Amino acid sequence: MKTSVALAATSTALAPVSAFAQEGPIKVGIIDDASGDFAAAVIPKTQGARIAIDEINAAGGVLGRELELIHYDGQSDVRRHQEFAQRAILQDEVDVLMAGYTSSEREAARAVAVENETIFWHNNQGEGGIADEYSFFTGPVPEQQILPGLEYMVEKYGKRVYVLAADYGFGQVSAQWVQASAGMAGAEVVGLEFIPLGNSEFSSSIANIQNEEPDFLFLLLVGSAQSQYFPQAQAAGIAIPSISTVNLQQGYEHKLFPAPTLENLYVPVTFIEELAQEVESAQVFVDKVRAAFPDTEYVNQMTRCAYVAVHLMAKAWEAAGTTDTPAVLEALHSGLTFDAPEGPVTLDPATHHLAMDIRLAQVQPDHSVEFVEDFGVIEPWWLKEMGVNLADTPQSRQYLPGDDPDLAAFLE
Repeated sequence: MKTSVALAATSTALAPVSAFAQEGPIKVGIIDDASGDFAAAVIPKTQGARIAIDEINAAGGVLGRELELIHYDGQSDVRRHQEFAQRAILQDEVDVLMAGYTSSEREAARAVAVENETIFWHNNQGEGGIADEYSFFTGPVPEQQILPGLEYMVEKYGKRVYVLAADYGFGQVSAQWVQASAGMAGAEVVGLEFIPLGNSEFSSSIANIQNEEPDFLFLLLVGSAQSQYFPQAQAAGIAIPSISTVNLQQGYEHKLFPAPTLENLYVPVTFIEELAQEVESAQVFVDKVRAAFPDTEYVNQMTRCAYVAVHLMAKAWEAAGTTDTPAVLEALHSGLTFDAPEGPVTLDPATHHLAMDIRLAQVQPDHSVEFVEDFGVIEPWWLKEMGVNLADTPQSRQYLPGDDPDLAAFLE
């Protein structure tokens, strides 16, 4: 079992300890998978947090105090996330906890944070619907990815969609969003399969897809094992366009598999490394990451998510003038903005999610990436449609598509 490792940000060498106040460091607890099936996608996320901490400390810290990173390797294991969340909060006494790649990891750690009234951030795209006083999110949610992405695919390719989804909370709820979105777009889900996490064999799914001949695929595959779908599908001659909210922007499969394995994969993203081709601030961020971590394989969306989360927390601590949770929550409800690598983002007080620019990336035959659509800044509007306003009325639950009568009508 790994123990916690307190990692002071490397930039503290630029700001001597004497430059900081003597109340002690502000502790940023992070549980990220540095090993196991999800490590390739998650390691860049940790790098984003480290860079933000370095920047903040080099500028004098927060409230005259340095930020200290306390990092645990979640080992791609739900039990470790629960265990390390307890240790980070109860023993290390972190001021904020950021954790989880999968929804299962997220919920294991988040439950501990909420129980102990500790502010929690999930720095990854997700299935959405969480309305909780202590929980905040920097990644896009279904109304920012699935709805606009599926509408684009229906208009471009047709109305028959086949879904492959990871068989756990994220995949199951996201598949419901795909079904509801298809219904709203006048399309039809002609096949739906849930694939166990860790599965790497797709011959039966590929045969089912070939038999059904859909117009496009909606892929919600998670982890290195499930990414084996792509070379197996190519070997079987599947050339059906596909869309995903997971692949490319997390696991950078277009860099790991030879061209043209991922040709015609579409992904609605707020950030990926190729955005540097079009947005100057994205290029600055990519250069910053590669300067700090020359061996990094890819600057993925989660790198940006963790970077943004740390900076937003720093803004909240400064605005509150303290790290005391009630005052910090009030500051987080003030409509904080930040110049993210892709452009300005705003933390919505009602939902604790970000309003952000979403672009549609398409993988080309040579595995280069083109942005074929800019959906503009999309608000996290769905929870507000469900009557949620966390700035006024704290609550703690996860809303599902079936809770919305307009969406439930399209679910089987």
